Amino acid sequence: MIEVRKFADLGKSNHGWLDANFHFSFADYFRQDRLHWGALRVWNDDKIAAKSGFPPHPHENMEIITYVLEGAISHRDSLGNEGRTKAGDIQVMSAGTGITHAEYNMEDEQTHSFQIWILPDRQGHAPSWGTREFPRGERAGRFEVLASGREGDDDALTIHANARVLGATVAAGESVTYELGGRKGYLVPARGKIEIDGQVAETRDGVAIADVDTLTVKALEDAEVVMVETA
Repeated sequence: MIEVRKFADLGKSNHGWLDANFHFSFADYFRQDRLHWGALRVWNDDKIAAKSGFPPHPHENMEIITYVLEGAISHRDSLGNEGRTKAGDIQVMSAGTGITHAEYNMEDEQTHSFQIWILPDRQGHAPSWGTREFPRGERAGRFEVLASGREGDDDALTIHANARVLGATVAAGESVTYELGGRKGYLVPARGKIEIDGQVAETRDGVAIADVDTLTVKALEDAEVVMVETA
């Protein structure tokens, strides 16, 4: 099963400083058929104006991954962590038993990011935060695991969930494959146009995937794709 969810059909909320688009039910946007996809609970496509952002607010029992497409996000939390995550890189916050954090765009330009929430394998983990660089050039023509709760993914940032967050860059006319093995996938082209099993997805569309063993993504234009694989 492959379902393309067009960007124009996503939930919308524009606060001026924040232009948010919701792949799944979130805040005032509710669709019964888009509550989650396996353990994937939230995929928000956010554009944050320069010198603005989210003031301190709490979370519990959620794995929160931020993939930065343009600009940078500056993070500060109640554990004393501080950091800046720039375009192409990701940060992971395991909210666990409770954490308060703030996320700001301190840049002179707009920041564009995907915020992804994944349900943890259990409640009660110790909260934590981390970030690392993932050069886009190093994932050309293949999926690289960026964050994972799967055994053996030692080079990825850790999440407490039976899931992976992956990224790939694909040149126009080329294809990239991934063994889903019947697990669920949710994929978004951060840029470019792609084709999966005859269905076309454009920049910022969502693609819900189920009951597929080998996933093949063909780039119709130079593309950057982000995917969550989940049970």
